[in-house]
Amino acid sequence: MSGRAKAEEQRPVTGLLGYLDKVTGESTDESLLTRALTHRSYSYEHGGLPHNERLEFLGDSVLGLVVTDHLFGAHPDISEGELAKLRAAVVNMRALAAVGREIDLGSYIRLGRGELTTGGREKASILADTVEAVIGAVYRSTPEPRGLAAAGRLVHALLDERMVAAAGMGAGLDWKTSLQEVAAAADLTSPWYRTTAEGPDHDKTFTAEAVVGDEVRGVATGGTKKDAEQQAAAIAYEALSSQGAAAKGADAAPTTD
Repeated sequence: MSGRAKAEEQRPVTGLLGYLDKVTGESTDESLLTRALTHRSYSYEHGGLPHNERLEFLGDSVLGLVVTDHLFGAHPDISEGELAKLRAAVVNMRALAAVGREIDLGSYIRLGRGELTTGGREKASILADTVEAVIGAVYRSTPEPRGLAAAGRLVHALLDERMVAAAGMGAGLDWKTSLQEVAAAADLTSPWYRTTAEGPDHDKTFTAEAVVGDEVRGVATGGTKKDAEQQAAAIAYEALSSQGAAAKGADAAPTTD
C-alpha cells in the first residue's frame, strides 16, 4: 500500500469500540465515540458536523483527575512540585500522542482533505487531542459513578507504564526546570532559549539553543519548539552538572606541599 493510500485509509469505528469496551468493562456510545474521532477539519468540509473539541475539553479534565489521584496515592512522600512534574511527564502532548499511536488511533480519526494530505493521522497534536476526546466520550457514555470508573480504567490501560517510568526519571521529568535549578545553584543567570525553525508549516524542524550565563550550553533539534528546548535543556543540564561535580572534586582533592 502506498504511503498516500495508507494516510487516507479510514477504519470503521467498530474496531475501536471493541477495544474500549474490553478495556473499560462498559459499552461506549458509538455516536459519542464518532464525535470524539471527528476533527474540526472534517466538520468544516461536511457542513459543520459536531466535532471533538468539547469532548477533548472534558477528557482533559478527566485525564488530569485520574492521573493526579493515582500519583497522589502512589507517592505519598513527594512534594506538590514533584507531583506536578510527574503529572506533566505523563499527560504532555508527546506522551498522549505515543499512546494514540500504540492503539492505532490515527486510522480512526475523521480528517479533512487538507489534514490528510499533510500527514494529519500522525500529527502529535491531533493524536493527543483525540486521546483526550476519546476519554471524554468514555466518561459520558455511562452514568456516574460508573462513567468515571470506566474512563479511569482506560487511562490506566493507556498510561500506567508511563506513570511508573516517570517516577524514575528524576531531573528528566522537566529538563527546563531542572536546568533552572542547577543554574541557580551555580549562581548563574536564569536560562533562556534561542529557537529557530526550518521547513514547511506541516513539517517544521526546530533548533533550540539553551543559553546560561551568556554561554550556549546545549543545542538540540526537535519536531516541536517545546521538544527542541527540552532536549537542549537536557544537554545543558548534564554539562552544568558535570562542571559542578568536577569543581567539587577539585575542592575536595588533598593538597601537597
